[in-house]
Amino acid sequence: MSIFEAGMLLCFGAAWPLSIYKSITSKSTKGKSFPFLLVIILGYICGIINKILYNPDLVLYLYVINITMVTTDCVLFLRNKKREEQAQ
Repeated sequence: MSIFEAGMLLCFGAAWPLSIYKSITSKSTKGKSFPFLLVIILGYICGIINKILYNPDLVLYLYVINITMVTTDCVLFLRNKKREEQAQ
């Protein structure tokens, strides 16, 4: 297991709960970019595939937790976007 990879994922993962909280409370897409979120998901998918194919270890769980949080933020983005469009 790479301690540095785990550290990176823990640091990135620490930011997502705050982003999700902002999405829930603000009910707005301001400051968010859906394409950016999709690129992050793609990066996590690549990391997961790498872990499964070449170096399976416990860090895989950190990838799964992070991708789950980013996916949650994507769903909230879409919900908020729909609300914004309905309000106009």
